[in-house]
Amino acid sequence: MLNYEPIKSHILIASDIEASFESLKVQLHPNRVVGFIEEGEFKIEHAKAVINESYISESQVKYIVLAAKSFNNISQNALLKVLEEPPRNIKYIIISSSKSNLLPTVRSRLPILQGTQSHEVLVLDINLLKIDYSQIFSFLKEHSRTGKNEAKLLVEALYHRAVVMDKLLLSKQQLDNFDRAYRLLEVNSKAQNIFAMLLMSFIGER
Repeated sequence: MLNYEPIKSHILIASDIEASFESLKVQLHPNRVVGFIEEGEFKIEHAKAVINESYISESQVKYIVLAAKSFNNISQNALLKVLEEPPRNIKYIIISSSKSNLLPTVRSRLPILQGTQSHEVLVLDINLLKIDYSQIFSFLKEHSRTGKNEAKLLVEALYHRAVVMDKLLLSKQQLDNFDRAYRLLEVNSKAQNIFAMLLMSFIGER
């Protein structure tokens, strides 16, 4: 996440679980995010997988996201210990459509937030599925004098546009480009060159 306080462990109440998870990945970037997203019920085997992931040593903050339409009591009880005493550098986000899906013992361990609780992501009027050279040129021209902080927001907005709005499955190279973009901006690289690197990768994938 860019220029914001790190997000703490919490429960997120949201009707669209999948979209909320995709949005979280954008907001938490460049932190590592591991998702355990279930279309149906969150069962004990899913809880065991979360616990195993929790005890994988991390040098930086890692977010573990648990999401499902329902959570059975056995799986929730299995998670109580790690929720109360998380391993070093581990934070948890539970996405549920209703707080009534969760046991009081779970709700007492994490703050409950309604909807997306973070800064709003810029929405760009650009279709990365159909982008061409002229659109890239126009984008670069429009943002030729972009400062460092605004450039970070634009990189985040491009990622959001690709993953959440255009629902693209990014290649390893494209993901690497986004990671590289944040690092380059931190050392004050020219924003135009970074935007060009990101946008040109979408033409190359077609």
